[in-house]
Amino acid sequence: MKIGIDARTILNPAKCNAIGTGHYSYQLIRHLLDHDTENEYVLFFDFRVREKDIKKFSRPNTKIIFYPFSDYKKFLPGAYNEILGAATLNKENLDLLHVTNAKDRVPTSYKGKIIVTINDLSALTVPQSLPRVRRARDKAVINYMVKKATHIIASSQSVCEDLIKYCQIDAKQMKVIYGGVDQRFFNEIQNTQKVIKKFDITKKYILFLGTLEPIKNIARLMHAFALFKGERLQKMGKKRCDYQLVLAGKRGWLAQEFKQISKDLGITKDIVFTGYVIGDELLPLFKHAEFFVLPSVYEGFGTTLLEAFATGAPSIVSKIGSLQEIAGDAVHFVDPVDTKEIAAAMTLFSENKELRESYRQKGLERAKEFDWNKTAKETLALYEEVANS
Repeated sequence: MKIGIDARTILNPAKCNAIGTGHYSYQLIRHLLDHDTENEYVLFFDFRVREKDIKKFSRPNTKIIFYPFSDYKKFLPGAYNEILGAATLNKENLDLLHVTNAKDRVPTSYKGKIIVTINDLSALTVPQSLPRVRRARDKAVINYMVKKATHIIASSQSVCEDLIKYCQIDAKQMKVIYGGVDQRFFNEIQNTQKVIKKFDITKKYILFLGTLEPIKNIARLMHAFALFKGERLQKMGKKRCDYQLVLAGKRGWLAQEFKQISKDLGITKDIVFTGYVIGDELLPLFKHAEFFVLPSVYEGFGTTLLEAFATGAPSIVSKIGSLQEIAGDAVHFVDPVDTKEIAAAMTLFSENKELRESYRQKGLERAKEFDWNKTAKETLALYEEVANS
C-alpha cells in the first residue's frame, strides 16, 4: 500500500504543534514507521518545517513532501487549497490518505480514499466554550470532513457517540482507536527541584496542565481553590495556605481574565502561571505534585490524564463522557460545574495520604493499558481494510 499521512500539525511553527493533534500525529507516525517496513508512506509536512527537524521520520519506505505553495495563499485564498492542494495529493497516487486532524480540510476535488481522525468535537458539543469565529470554522470543516471521509477513527467511544448524534454518521463507518502514553512518562527521574524553582513553586501544589481557556474550566477551578484555601486556613488556624495551585500551559482564549479572577478571589499569591511547558519539564511537574486536577467541560480523549497516571499523580477529574471512559475507576470524579464539589475533593485529597496512594497505584495500572504500539497496529489494520474495500 501507498499510505499518505497529513503531518502538518507536527513541527508547525504557525500552529505551535497543535498540542493534542500534533502529539497524536507524531506518536502515531513514529510507531507506524517502527512497526511497518513493508508499506510505503508519504508524509505531508508544512512547508515551513525545517528539513533537519524531520530527519527522525526518514526511513527507506518513507517519502517526505512539503505541502506546497503556502506563500500563495494571500494571492489565491479560494483556489489555494482546491487547485494546488489537490494537485499535490493526486500526484502521489495514494491508496489512501489519513488526515490526522479533522480541521485540516482536504480539497473537494480530491477523490481518493480518506481516513479522518476525530479527536475533538467541542465546536459541536460545547460551542459556547469557543470563540465565535473558531467554532463556526471548526463546525463547518468537521461537518465537511466527516462526509468526505471513507472511514473515521474516533479517539473515544464518547466521540463516536457524538458523531452519531451531531453529524448523523453511521456507526459502521467509524472505528474507535485509543491513543497511548509516551513511555517516558513512566520513567523515574532525579532532581525535580530545578524545574520547581524555575516556576517559583514554593509549597505543596495542586497541578493543572492544559491550555488556559474556558473549555478547561479554569475559572471554576480557581473558585474551587479559593474555597479550598479558605476552609484549610480555618481548620489549621493559619494566615497563609500551605498549598499553591499551579496552572501549567499556554494562554488560550480569554486567558487574560484569569489573573484578574485570582485578584478578585484573593488568591494571587497562591497561584502560579507557568506559561507553556516544554517536554522535559512535564515529568518533574507531575512527579512533584500532591495531586492533579482536570476539571474540563469537554475532552475528546484525555492524553494529559494518562500522562498524570503514568507519572503517579493522583487525579481529580470531571465526570464527563470521554474521561469516564479513559479513567475507569482510577480517579476521583467531580461535577465540573460544582465548585463546592471540586473544593471538597481537593480537601479530601489534601487530608488523606492513603487515598492519594490508592489512586496513584490505580492510575499507574490504568496507564499501562494505553500503548502507542497497539494504536499503530490497529490503525494499520484499518488502513488495509479501507484500501482493499
